[in-house]
Amino acid sequence: MSRQDPWLLTPGPLTTSLTVKQAMLHDWGSRDQEFIRINAGMRRRLVELIQGGDRFTTVPMQGSGTFAVEAMLGTFVPRDGKALILVNGAYGKRMTRICAYAGRAYATIEAPEDKPIDPAAVARALASDPAITHVCAVHCETTSGVLNPTAEIGAVVAKAGRRLLIDAMSAFGAIPLLATEVAFDAVAASSNKCIEGVPGLGFVIARIEALKAAKGNAHALTLDLHDQWEVIEKTQQYRFTPPIHCIVAFAQALEEHAAEGGVEGRGARYRNNCKILVEGMRALGFETLLPDRLQAPIIVTFHMPADPRFVFESFYDKLRERGYVIYPGKLTVADSFRIGCIGRLGEAEMKGALEAVRAVMNELGVKSGAPAKLAASA
Repeated sequence: MSRQDPWLLTPGPLTTSLTVKQAMLHDWGSRDQEFIRINAGMRRRLVELIQGGDRFTTVPMQGSGTFAVEAMLGTFVPRDGKALILVNGAYGKRMTRICAYAGRAYATIEAPEDKPIDPAAVARALASDPAITHVCAVHCETTSGVLNPTAEIGAVVAKAGRRLLIDAMSAFGAIPLLATEVAFDAVAASSNKCIEGVPGLGFVIARIEALKAAKGNAHALTLDLHDQWEVIEKTQQYRFTPPIHCIVAFAQALEEHAAEGGVEGRGARYRNNCKILVEGMRALGFETLLPDRLQAPIIVTFHMPADPRFVFESFYDKLRERGYVIYPGKLTVADSFRIGCIGRLGEAEMKGALEAVRAVMNELGVKSGAPAKLAASA
């Protein structure tokens, strides 16, 4: 097949394999035994990815990743509980909005978007506020691409006798997150990120005992993870129409994830993608927001160039014409744009993207991607 779709250098939706697309070319009923088998296998594989054994279960949730995060918060944080939300980007802030809508009490610890959350600050907050029952953390904050120290945060939370809930949306499947190493009650992610499926399915991998204890907590029928889990366990059916084609494509994507070497194999390809991208962009003068030690191989944030001939909208459109889609910035601390490293992309695609960036800069007359402070010093 000749390639017509652009390469998506975004945090998801992202470029998928032909075989994942082909998996959706059939119709199933939600009660078909083959679909039931596929769905059960999908749920089991996700638990295996966190080494959850028989202590964890997967609860699929129709909708985007945010549906899963809202279901997780609304189900696990009781109505008389209180969440401590760790914020260093848009997705931590989104959890505060979710808690406000759901009527859950919450406090926050906020860090700049280009800095990871400090576990010591979490420890101090827990010591000073005994009302806090749950800590809510983002594993990799795609606002900037920063990786938060989830294991260290988990240790602090466990020592304080509280419960940890993790939004692992952008990194799940590429950066290890193991129940044998991090004490958490639940982790939320979605089909269209590092597993390389298509959008439409969120999921929460939950500790079964915590899920049982959460019965009756949920603020919305559709987002009640306990009810969803109970019905699927008893009947093998979803309460409401499942996104069947998305689930079947996700099952295929999980097969391909395993064939690549699982979390380690997928992560290795993404790390190589990130290395190629960062080195190539720096060679063109661009500066990354994050130092290498904080940069997760998921999405990279670059400062806007100082050259007045660089107009992001034109840059974006001309890259799109050449077959590469990037992402605008989402920062408050700096004017920026982002380029993703995930999806069915490899060395050839990343080098092709760099060639496209170089060609567009020449077309726009931009001599260097250096931001203002570097351009001034030069």
